Amino acid sequence: MKALIAVPFLILMAMTSSAQDTQSFIEYQDVYSVYITKDLKATKEFYTKWLDFEIVFEASWFVYMQSQGERKMSLALIDETHPSTPPAYGAFNGRGSFLTLQVQNAAAVYDKLKNRNAPITYHLKKEDWGQVRFGLTDPNGLYVDIVEQIEPASGYWEKYLPRE
Repeated sequence: MKALIAVPFLILMAMTSSAQDTQSFIEYQDVYSVYITKDLKATKEFYTKWLDFEIVFEASWFVYMQSQGERKMSLALIDETHPSTPPAYGAFNGRGSFLTLQVQNAAAVYDKLKNRNAPITYHLKKEDWGQVRFGLTDPNGLYVDIVEQIEPASGYWEKYLPRE
């Protein structure tokens, strides 16, 4: 009788252990990029003035911002001279990364920014791969890509599919 009770208990323990193994061991509270900058003030003003970010936390050496609206996107800036800046990095130089901000209507955002004389560096274009996009470049040289997802041109992605 004890064996009959022990078997379901062992099965339940194995199922619980297996379920725990598939769960993440990290529960993130937020995920955001931190950009090391030579000009904290100009960079902060760029994101708040042109891209509608709100400052959540600000110190003389660090700024944490979030986008407005229902789905928040966060990013942060840190002065390159602050001791908490990771060693051996230095300020971002605009190479090797870009920031994409996906919107519902890229043309409407483009028109609003153009009317406000925003420093647009790539003008509105419908791309064959399935985006309407334009871009700005922040004071650190980081390209900020404003995109709207649309249907790609017929057959565009076929040449990029894996070949067997």
